[in-house]
Amino acid sequence: MTPAFDKTALRQRMRRLRRSLAAAAPDAGFRAAEALPLEALPDGPVAVYYAQGSELDPTPLAERLAAAGRTVALPAAQARDGRLQFRRWRIGEALEADAVGVPAPGAAAEAVTPRVVVTPLVAYDARGGRLGQGGGHYDRTLENLRAAGPVFVLGLAYAGQAVDEIPMEPHDQRLDAILTEAGYQPVEKD
Repeated sequence: MTPAFDKTALRQRMRRLRRSLAAAAPDAGFRAAEALPLEALPDGPVAVYYAQGSELDPTPLAERLAAAGRTVALPAAQARDGRLQFRRWRIGEALEADAVGVPAPGAAAEAVTPRVVVTPLVAYDARGGRLGQGGGHYDRTLENLRAAGPVFVLGLAYAGQAVDEIPMEPHDQRLDAILTEAGYQPVEKD
C-alpha cells in the first residue's frame, strides 16, 4: 500500500474515533491545559488553532498561556493550497473567515512568528508522526518556519488518537511533543 492510501484509510477511521472521544470527554481541553508543563515550551509567541468539528479545543490552553504572559496567535490561511500566516489573537476578539473558511484574526491583526505551534491532528504516534486533515497547510507552514529558525511543534489531541505508526512521507513534519487530556509526552527521538 502507498502512504497516501494508508493515510486516507487511517484518516477516515480516526475521524470517527475522534468524534466519539470528543463526546465522551467534553472537559478534555481543560484537562490537557492543566497537564502542560509550561517550562517545557521555549519562550516566545505561541500559535494555537481554532477547533473545527471534534478537534480538541485549545481555548483553555490559550487562556493559560495568555495568563502566563505569552503572546497567542491563530493561523489564517491566505489561499487554499498555501502556507498559514499567524496573527496575534486576544481571547474574545472578533474573528473572520479565512481563505478556507476557518475563523481567524482579520488582516489588520499583527503578524506573529511563533516559536511554538500547537497543531490539531487526526492521529499521532510516539515518534512524532502527525496525521492532519490532509490539506498540507501545517506541513508547508512548519517546513517554512523551521527553515527560518527553531520551532517547537506540540500536537494537541485526545489520548485515544494515538496509533502505532503514522505512514510518513518526505514532506511530513514531525511533532516535538504531544499534549492530551492524559498528560504531556515528549516525542521519542531516533
